[in-house]
This record gives sequence, C-alpha cells and structure tokens, in this order.
Amino acid sequence: MAMKEGLIGRKMGMTQFFGEDGKQIPVTVIQAGPCSVVEVREKGRHGYNALQLGFEPKKKNVPKPRAGHFKKANLPPMAVLRELRLEKVDGYEVGQTLKVDLFAPGELVDVSGVSKGKGFQGGVRRHGWHGGGASHGSMFHRAPGSIGASSDPSRVWPGHHLPGRMGGERRTVLNVQVVRVFPDQNLLVVRGAVPGPIGGLVVVRKSVKLTKAQQRARKAQ
Repeated sequence: MAMKEGLIGRKMGMTQFFGEDGKQIPVTVIQAGPCSVVEVREKGRHGYNALQLGFEPKKKNVPKPRAGHFKKANLPPMAVLRELRLEKVDGYEVGQTLKVDLFAPGELVDVSGVSKGKGFQGGVRRHGWHGGGASHGSMFHRAPGSIGASSDPSRVWPGHHLPGRMGGERRTVLNVQVVRVFPDQNLLVVRGAVPGPIGGLVVVRKSVKLTKAQQRARKAQ
C-alpha cells in the first residue's frame, strides 16, 4: 500500500457549512500544520523512507537529547514529533515547512487520532448488548450472564466480549472529503467527524484506498 504525505494537526471542533445546493454539511475544523521537516529518513541508510515532522513550538522543559536533535536540524524545539512513512522522499529536505495548502477542496484524506477515553464500561455500552427485560421481577437487566459452559471447554474463550476499558485507542477514518482550506489560518475543514476530543492531536494524510465509486470507475476504463 502506497503511503502518502500529510500533516500533524489539532482537532478544533465541529460546526456546519452549507453546500451550493443549500444542504447542511457537518464538518470538523482541524488546525493542520505548519510542520517542519526535522529529519529525512532514506531507505539506503535507515531501511525505510519517511519524513520526521515537528509541530508546535516548545520553549520550556525540552530534554537535552531532543534539544540536540532539533539543533542538528537548525530548528527550534517542537512539542510534537511524528514520522510519516512515504514511498519516496525525493524533493524533501531538512528545514522545509509543509503547510495546509498540501490539500485541496474535494480531495479525500485519512484522519488518524486517539478516540475519547470513556473509562470502565459495561457490556451494554461497550459492545451494544441488548440486556435483559426491563420489567419488574426480571432479575436480569445489564449483567453479562453466562460466559461459558462448565464441563466443556471449562474455560472462557479468548476475546469474549465482557465489560472493560473503552475508548482511548488509535482510530483512523478513511476517505474523508476536504470541504474548505484556509491557508492564511492553517485550517482544514473536512466533512463529518474525526477521532479524538477537541484539542486532540490528529494526523491528516492523503487517502491511500480507493472509494467504491473510484473502484467502479477504474474497472469501467
């Protein structure tokens, strides 16, 4: 699968736009970049091609090893450091700045982030169990109930759906449409929701998978 270029950003929140046909469009606003290229990793030297990007300046509490890493690149320390693997890194150089104009309206992107943590949850919320009857005297409402036979297999199968920690996991939404781009404000507006809370870090990359419509169009050619 080809890996595409992208930017580090923060989820600013959700709002709504209206299309040319007057229909309401739910959108998420992302502060995407600017990101500085801190290091260019090449396959011949490092074993893979990637760009190491820095995002958001950091003036205090910078560990000495990381401060030296940025000093080597002749860049100020940054709070966020991420690697984006690419097929090719030709044309990129240390110190280069990538901005939100990397994307264009109508383009499809993939957005990755850490979903909201919801703590310890029961099976009804975590897995969508229907639960027992709600009438009086049922004695069974939201409990797990039986989780396995006693004699055979005399154990619980691995992966059994049970109550537990919910959320706080890395998630990616694919083929999200770019609605607007505001280069002067470093803002990217995409259709629909993306993972994470307001202010959460996200990584926006050009889509790597074809949509069903694109697949049908390719087959028709």
